[in-house]
Order: sequence, then C-alpha cells, then structure tokens
Amino acid sequence: MAARKTQLKSNLLSSPPSRDVCRSLLLCSATPPKARCDQHEVNLCLHLGITYLDHAGSALFPESLLKAFTDDLRDNVYSNPHSQNISSKLTYDTIEHVRYRILQHFHTTAEDYTIIFTSGCTAALKLVAEAFPWIPEGTKQPSSRFCYLTDSHTSVVGMRGITVSMNVLSVPVEPKEMLLSEKNRLPPEEQNCTTPHLFSYPAQSNFSGIKYPLSWIQDIKSGKLCPIKIPGKWFVLLDAASYVSTSPLDLRVHQADFVPVSFYKIFGFPTGLGALLVNNRIAPFLRKTYFGGGTAAAYLAGEDFYFPRKSIAERFEDGTVSFLDIIALKHGFDVLERLTGGMENIKQHTFALAHYTYTVLSTLKYANGAPVVHIYSDTDFSSPDVQGPIINFNMLDENGEVIGFSQVDKMASLYNIHVRTGCFCNTGACQMHLGISNEDIRRNLQAGHICGDDIDLVDGRPTGSVRISFGYMSTFEDAQTFLKFIIATRFSKSDTEVPFQSSVTKLTTESVRSPVRDDCPSCDNANTLAPRVHILDRDLWENSSAAMKTIDWQPPATASESIRAAVSETAVPTCRRGGKPITVTNIYLYPIKSCSAFEVAEWPVGNQGLLYDRNWMVVNQNGVCITQKQEPRLCLVNPSIDLKQNIMVIQAEGMDPISLPLEENTGKEAVICESKVCSHRVKTYDCGERIADWLSMFLGRSCRLIRQSSDIKNNRHQKNTKGLAPATSISLSLVNEAQYLLINVASILHLKDHISARLEEPLEIEELIRRFRANLVISAPESFEEEEWAEISIGSLRFQVVGPCSRCQIICIDQQSGEQNKEFLQSLSAARGRKTNFGVYLMNQPLHSSFPDILSVGSQVLPVLKENPEIQPPPSSEEKCSG
Repeated sequence: MAARKTQLKSNLLSSPPSRDVCRSLLLCSATPPKARCDQHEVNLCLHLGITYLDHAGSALFPESLLKAFTDDLRDNVYSNPHSQNISSKLTYDTIEHVRYRILQHFHTTAEDYTIIFTSGCTAALKLVAEAFPWIPEGTKQPSSRFCYLTDSHTSVVGMRGITVSMNVLSVPVEPKEMLLSEKNRLPPEEQNCTTPHLFSYPAQSNFSGIKYPLSWIQDIKSGKLCPIKIPGKWFVLLDAASYVSTSPLDLRVHQADFVPVSFYKIFGFPTGLGALLVNNRIAPFLRKTYFGGGTAAAYLAGEDFYFPRKSIAERFEDGTVSFLDIIALKHGFDVLERLTGGMENIKQHTFALAHYTYTVLSTLKYANGAPVVHIYSDTDFSSPDVQGPIINFNMLDENGEVIGFSQVDKMASLYNIHVRTGCFCNTGACQMHLGISNEDIRRNLQAGHICGDDIDLVDGRPTGSVRISFGYMSTFEDAQTFLKFIIATRFSKSDTEVPFQSSVTKLTTESVRSPVRDDCPSCDNANTLAPRVHILDRDLWENSSAAMKTIDWQPPATASESIRAAVSETAVPTCRRGGKPITVTNIYLYPIKSCSAFEVAEWPVGNQGLLYDRNWMVVNQNGVCITQKQEPRLCLVNPSIDLKQNIMVIQAEGMDPISLPLEENTGKEAVICESKVCSHRVKTYDCGERIADWLSMFLGRSCRLIRQSSDIKNNRHQKNTKGLAPATSISLSLVNEAQYLLINVASILHLKDHISARLEEPLEIEELIRRFRANLVISAPESFEEEEWAEISIGSLRFQVVGPCSRCQIICIDQQSGEQNKEFLQSLSAARGRKTNFGVYLMNQPLHSSFPDILSVGSQVLPVLKENPEIQPPPSSEEKCSG
C-alpha cells in the first residue's frame, strides 16, 4: 500500500527525525562544545510565545550581542573617523579591524577582496550597476550585456534601470537555460574579446531555497559556461544575501567578482548596513562620477578638478560610514561563533529542521487523499549543499483549490506564528513556480493587486505563496508548532488519522537540537442617550417594536450625481425579500481606536463619520499605534461621550474614572505631530501626562493617548473613493479603511450556528456582535445580502458601499473579558468558503447644512442593488479590520 496510517496527534509530531532520515544532521549527541552557551541566555521569542519562521527575511539578534555592543559603547568613545583626534583614530582602527573580520568570515584576505560598506545589499547592487565599466551600444567596440537569472531579487532585476540609461542591453536568463548554456561556449578566437559583460545570480534563491552551483562562477569566468553567446569577458556578481545567513561561503574557492551582503540577515542587528566585497582584479576598472565627503584626495571648488583616494573602499564610501553599526558587527561575529561554533554548524542545523518539516508537510493528506499543501521546490531536500532552510508552499483545501496566503497568514497569527507571504521580492521565481504569465501580472495589476498587498487570489488563482524559513536560533519545537498549526487548521476534530506515504521513516526520540541555547533576543457608559437594545434571538429582531423613520428626502442634484456615479441609473431602492423593512438595530462608536464600544440610540454624524468615532488612539513609547492585536486588554478600556458636559469619560475595572474635554487643545503647549494609521498619515497631538499615566498603569506598559487634529487643511488621512466625484476626497478619522462598518444580524445568526457547532457550546449573539466592532447593525432578512448592495439610504443620509471587511484576529478577542479563542476566525473562514469577509464598509459625503444629520436606532434602511453582485474589496493593500 502506498500510504500508511499514522495517529495524528500522538505519533506525527511526538519526536524529530531519526539518524536514518537525517544522517548528516546536527543531532544532540553531535553538538560541538562551542555550540552550547550559558543557561542564562534568554530567547525573546520564547518569552513572548512567538514562533518566528521568517529568518530569510531577517535573523533575530541575541540579547548577548546587544549587551556586548552597549558595553563597548559605554567603555569607549567613538567619533567621526574622518577626524584626527584620539577617539576618531580609535574608530578608524576598529572599522579596519571589522573589515578584516568580514574577510576572515568569508575565508579570504585583503589581497584578494576589498570591503565597501553600504546601507545594505540593495545599495551594493546599485553601486555595481553604476560603477561597472560598461561599453554602450553604438560604439566601435562590441557592446556590453547585463544578464541575470530570472530567479533573482527585485534589487538585482532593478539594476537594468541603470543599464538602460547607459544604453546597455539587459538579458534575463532562466535557470534551465543555464543548465544548457554549455552550448553557448565561445570558440577560442572569440574569447580574446575584452568587452566586459556581467552575469548576476543568487547563491541561494530567497523564494524556494535552492542553492545554485557556486561552480558557475569559475565556469562562466573561464568561458566554459556562457549565459548568452556573445564575444567578450564575463564577470560574475554573486548575490549572497540569502545564502550567507545560514551557509559558509569560501571566497578562496569561489572567487566571484562582486559579492553583496546584508548583515541583518546574518546577525539580526544592526539593520541598514551591508557591504560589497569586490575582487581586487576588477576594482581598478570601476568607474565613479559622484564624489562625497571622505572620498577625495584633493579637489577644487572653483574648477573641475578632483583626484580620488587610492583606497577602493574610501573612494566608494561616500560620506561618513555608519561607524557605530560597523563596530556592532565585531560583536555579531564574536557572539555567532561563541553560540554556534561556526557557519557549518548553522548550515547543518537549519537544514535538519527544514528537512524534517518538509518531510512531514509533504506527506499530509486529507481523507480523500488530496494533499494539504503544494510545495514549490526545485529539490527533494536531500542535501544541505543544494537546498537551504526555506520551504515555500500554498495551502490547499480538500478539492485542491488554493487557500489564499493572506488567509493562511491570519490563521498563523492566531497561533503566534510569524511567516512571510507574497512573492518575496522575487517575481521571476514566483511566476515560474506558480505558473503566472506576464499577461497575468499585468491583469492582476489592473485588478488592483500590487506587490506586498493582501490580494492573494485573482480569479481563483494565487498571486503569491507562503514561505517559512529557519535560522540558527530556530528550534525543533518551532518546526513542531508550525506543523501542529497546519494540522489544527486543516483537519476537523473528528479526524483521528491522516494517511502518510510509506517513505516517512518512523520518528524517534532523538532531538534535532539548535546549535544555540535560547538566546534570541465593566463599567456602565456615562452618557447613554436611550436604553440599549438587548438581543436574545431571531424573533426579537424580526418583531422589534423600535420606531421606524421614513423621510421623503432627495439630495441636491450634484450630490446625487456624485454619490451615484458608479451605480446604474435604473437601480431602484427597495425593501427586498417580501417587503420586510430593514432597520438599524444598534449604533456603536469607538471614541478611542481599538478600545471598548460606546453604544447609543441616536448620534450626530460629522464630516468623518459618527461624531467622535475613533478620534483618539493609544500609542507606544515610539508613537506607534497600539491595537488589540498587540494589547488585547484595550477592549477593557471603556470610553463614553457626554455631549451635555462636553467630556469623554474613560473607565476600567480597578481604576478611578478619568475625563477629558471634547474641545481640542489649541494652545501653544499642544504639539502637533504626524502619526500613521495603516499607510495613512494623520495630524495628531498628545493628550497629556495624566491620561498617559492612567493608561500605562492599567495596561502595564508605557503608552500615551493622542488625538487627531481637526485641522483638515493639514490632515492627510483622506480617501479618494471610487464612485464619488473625481475631486471628492473623503476625510477619515483614525479608522483603517472607511468611515463606517456595517454588519447584518441575519449574517451574525448564520455565523453563530457554525461557531456554536465547532465550539460545542451555546454562544450569545450580543457577544458576536461586539466581536465584529461595527458602527451600524441592521436587521436585513437574508444573511450576507448586504454584500449585494451598491449604496444605502438611512433617513436623510446616503452611503456608498465601498467593499467588504476582511477580518483579522481581533474577532477572536472576547470584548468583555479580553480572552482569546482562535476558533472564531477559523470558523468564519470555514463558513465563508476560505474567506474572512464579514460586514461592509460605508462612506458618506455629508450634506452641508446648518443642522447636523442624526443616525437613529429604528431608522429604515433602503438599499440599492449593485449591477455586479460580486462585491469587490476596497483598493487598498492594508488589512481591512476594524480597530
């Protein structure tokens, strides 16, 4: 039989692979003495309960690295190395020592390579493109070519922007073409041509983790391999950023001409620092036009005279280098060696974890035999020499349909697992593995998808994938946690067995051990305008005695045209489904973003939505917004608005109530600053020490309360909304996406049945409503019919439906207790066919009148149907969750 049964929860993940499965792996009995470190070392991720699986994105820094660095700064004075004083000389000498340390790490010397510090790998690549001795088209000599492997980072492909400006042709080469490139071998008479060409390829793909042959370097330089058949001399740029984070690179053997690296990929700290290792044989031929501070031996300000410094490094390091960050590298190398014993140990350890995870993941099957994941790999994970510790995949359902990476990312966040999703700045590999054509890329862009957003499926086809990657701080428990997450989210509780292929070796008790120890670094509302509506069951909703308002009102012609621009002129407002009226049943505002709701029976409408809705937000010591994602206890902070006394009262259990005036602080002491909500810039000001101390004491962390400035002229948190007049720009408060969020009771009841069944316990509908943090709750007869609406009218107000709300993990937080339950988001995804949409966003262009508009519970809702019932998400790359 091709597959065997294995007990799902007991046998599958109880132990790591045996020596038979991973004979060459770093197992506990083989861990070298240097790989062991002191017991007091602290793993920050373990302390925070995080499973970090994005080491290819950035390594995690150990606490001991920071300690050693800060001790160094405390004990020594480092100053600008361009000066001549004692502290400057110390800085210069230390930088030179670090250069030698880098060369030593890559097994080479200053005789063969020069270290040029840059701001990162990308800056190093840009430097090569600008300085390479290209010969352009149109000269008497044969022109140069820039060739690059299609499985390359965006920063490599972006070099062609510079070569084009120099009239140099760029030629993409697919990996399979390189394997056939011996056919392009030049005859001896053509090898004498001196025209310089440059070929760039990654030592390790940041998409799939395949390690391309380092032997290509010498083969290409010698003419044995030619990316394209053209006379000339080939030079090689080896993009080593991904490779060197977990593998040793010996430049004595593999003498690439250019090797760019980023140090945060290796150490996690410092960020914003990289280097270009330049082979000294090519260095004298590099060209440079701009000269910055520290690069000139002499120059004249009044004449075009400049003489560069002799040192290649000093010639190309414009301005003062980031000398403190460079000094931190010394401690990075020291700590890495002490904790791991070297890069070879890291290579074996990380591959062991990847091999184990790949083996289990690739054998997971549904009851019908369909695979749980589709893994995008160029190897069978048989050797660390050809495969790095990266696994790239998409999750599938029982029918083989792809579950979008955004949904997987949200589910992973519920388990505190950090992964990477998208195309990972490698469109070429993404296209190759996912079968995305060039036309697909253009079509997806027209559909609103851009690099880095959360649009994971277009016409049912994936736009990207999920990537996990291991680093030297990764543990076997990290791999287990990830696999348990996959099983927990893809198999129901009734599933007790899962088929496995017979190739899976029985798991034993031998652990794959990390080469390091753990060292990576209910109060009532103050002003309720009317008694709250308490919801008990469907009958109460359908037989509600709340008063209905019917106002015969028509907007001015210009406003009507503006709002209805995207809606068919023949669309007619209708109370659908047998004529049952649709009414507003609840109105909520959230004065402080991500804090508790304030429920009202009627409320004024301002220019940004409900008056005072999300006008304040809590920020950390760095001024960054804190939401319930980072601090679930925010839901226990209860703000309420007293319009008569003109104050906001804030209450929390165990704390004395505190109040703030609703009038803005426009005095000189109010410091206006810029903050960000998602990708939007907003003008805010601090609300003072008293409320900051109150919040900090309750939340147990340093934080402050800031308020959005009403200076609309300078407030940039605005949204140009499709369907409104071209010049219309809707002003937003501190919301993520739109002015209002609407949910339907019928939809809530539909979802309630699914969640209750999975929880195997009753669920109050009021609790569900609060979890979805809507502004408006309505009682439409049919579930999810709100997704078919283009716009709605409520009394004298008209709203455009701008898209669905894609939910995040905040719905897993009980808004009365702050407790979390992963089942809610998982149930929503299951109930909605792998989507997490629930509720719709509304935008309103207020009419300019002397009397404020009022939204009231019991008001009738008149919807206008869309021409296309397939609702589209708002054109934004941000996650659409209510804060």
